[in-house]
Amino acid sequence: MKIGVLALQGAFAEHRRMLSSLGVESFEIRQKRDLERSYDGLIIPGGESTVQGKLLIELDLFESIRKDILSDVPVFGTCAGLLLLAKEIENDNRKHLATMDIKAVRNAYGRQLGSFHAKERFEGVGIIPMTFIRAPYIAETYKNTKILAKVDDKIVAAREGNQLVTAFHPELTDDVSVHEYFIDMIRRREK
Repeated sequence: MKIGVLALQGAFAEHRRMLSSLGVESFEIRQKRDLERSYDGLIIPGGESTVQGKLLIELDLFESIRKDILSDVPVFGTCAGLLLLAKEIENDNRKHLATMDIKAVRNAYGRQLGSFHAKERFEGVGIIPMTFIRAPYIAETYKNTKILAKVDDKIVAAREGNQLVTAFHPELTDDVSVHEYFIDMIRRREK
């Protein structure tokens, strides 16, 4: 198994360390030629969604990545990655990859000072630590999108088919449960 990690900006190194700790090979996607490598899944890390969205277009990665997601390549978006995948962002008129049937709220927990940690239930996994940094949340889910976790009655994790999103940063904890969940999604797809 090999997972591509979008490495334009944000917490890509932390995701790669998490995958490595699980014995999963990964590589960085920085330019179009990196997409020529075969990969079984894709991680879109947290960071700045506006910057990442702009770079996806400028580096000619946007169409290829969107096509891969729509053709069922498993994708995991954390924080900014959630915003890039959302079909609708309540407080922002920009659309990015727009592949997942969710409406997100950008910077919903405020600025950097609004960052916090929580421990909550993640469906199919159990209670896990969650780190939120200028995090979004999911205001609404549509169609076949399944809610996986909530904090204070706000949706912070969801899945739709091959797409998994979290408003929090599982890569910034020692808990590998969410990454294992994503790896399991890939394995089940391969069967």
